[in-house]
Amino acid sequence: MNALKRFDDILARLEGWLIILLLWLMVIFTFVQVALRSLYTYGHFQWANAMLGHMDWSGPFVRLLVLWLTFLGASLLTKEGKHIKIDLLSTLLPKKWLPTRELILASACALISAIMFKVCIDYIRMEMEFGGIIFLNLPSWISQLILPAGFALLLFRFLIRAIDEGIQIVRGMLS
Repeated sequence: MNALKRFDDILARLEGWLIILLLWLMVIFTFVQVALRSLYTYGHFQWANAMLGHMDWSGPFVRLLVLWLTFLGASLLTKEGKHIKIDLLSTLLPKKWLPTRELILASACALISAIMFKVCIDYIRMEMEFGGIIFLNLPSWISQLILPAGFALLLFRFLIRAIDEGIQIVRGMLS
């Protein structure tokens, strides 16, 4: 379990750095687009319009980065236990039942993430067969890789949470 925790911590650090990098890329590309558009619209600089024409891929790229940020952020929040929870039972159940509830919820979330991972893999296979293009002549399936990757990250995090809760339940029974 220690090896899994260490891997989880390394993965979290990598995700944090990726979030920072992707957020900066989003800000830079969006700023450049707005600046060039303003230079062309208000300053009537033709070169700004020509540059915008060469950067027509940056809009879809920024939208793709939003998707990556969403999944990476969801994974980090799941690691920290700060993911969205709709839960009435935690206020109704006695405290001694909370680890069991957490185990059931983490297991259910892991199952749902596993199903979504499988569905996304099938979706990527279909995208590969049909061969669409997204931008810069990149196949569209490359842009969709975040879907199975994101659900795999969530699956990993929920499995770790379920294992932790199971260990706590067993320790509680033994003591």
